[in-house]
Amino acid sequence: MPTMNMLQAINNALDMAMASDERVICFGEDVGTFGGVFRATSHLQERYGKARCFNTPLVEQGIVGFANGLAAQGAVPIAEIQFADYIFPAFDQLVNETAKFRYRSGNLFNVAGLTIRAPYGGGISGGLYHSQSPEAYFTHTPGLKIVVPRNPYQAKGLLLASIRDANPVLFFEPKRLYRAATGEVPDADYQLPLGNAEILKEGNDVTVLGWGAQMTMIEAAVEMVENEGVSCEVIDLRTLLPWDVDTVAESVFKTGRLVITHEAPLTGGFAGEIAATIQERCFLYLESPIARVAGLDTPFPLTLEKEYMPDQWKLHDAIKASIEF
Repeated sequence: MPTMNMLQAINNALDMAMASDERVICFGEDVGTFGGVFRATSHLQERYGKARCFNTPLVEQGIVGFANGLAAQGAVPIAEIQFADYIFPAFDQLVNETAKFRYRSGNLFNVAGLTIRAPYGGGISGGLYHSQSPEAYFTHTPGLKIVVPRNPYQAKGLLLASIRDANPVLFFEPKRLYRAATGEVPDADYQLPLGNAEILKEGNDVTVLGWGAQMTMIEAAVEMVENEGVSCEVIDLRTLLPWDVDTVAESVFKTGRLVITHEAPLTGGFAGEIAATIQERCFLYLESPIARVAGLDTPFPLTLEKEYMPDQWKLHDAIKASIEF
């Protein structure tokens, strides 16, 4: 199997989707001629022409509105929002149109083929307008699916599954892993299931849960605490909407402890939803309070980015506190 970074895996998935289905169309700001600001769509216009891979005006509401219209007519649009921070001008289109299309027509029409790609998160010194993690805003919206990969293999398989899913999908890509994460990726066409969490490591003392770029922080923290005698079960949620309650609950039944981490601010972050659901399911099995390790309740800083980020040291301390409670 060839070794790819995450950008190459995403480009490979887009290429494969376009080659296998002529209804697939890629578009966004600088997506066609430039390959996007991160080059995720490089060479697609050369291969499939300007009718299937093209630039749009710098207007996110228009990009998603256009994508809704295409999907409603049977196309399979893949729209890129250049940075996840820029998705907010399209918020109305996503939560009031994309998510409700099927419901408001009684399933007479839908936008099932729509996928929105957006690079999210910090770690690249992008400051307050290029570093946000907005996933929690959309987990409050029935009718959408929300997917976040952690490495190149996951990115290709989850993106292909998202493009072919019978529901609109928001696909958030951890931008600081675009070139930092590398691994073997099959040349073949494959899909990974949406809605299923993955247990990366089995353990007995504490469950540690995250998604996307935070999985690298979890791996580093778990290595530290396991050297101190703590056995961790590590879970990558992968899909936030719908999320895999059963897999997480079964793990917590075993370990009695749960530490959740995400880059987004603590207040209103998706970890709060997970914590509430798991305490309902697992209350009598819990040995300590469910812990959340998240970004700070401030705008994303530039010069203090490292202090803001929920890193392996903060996770290490949270895991130890959970064990010692």
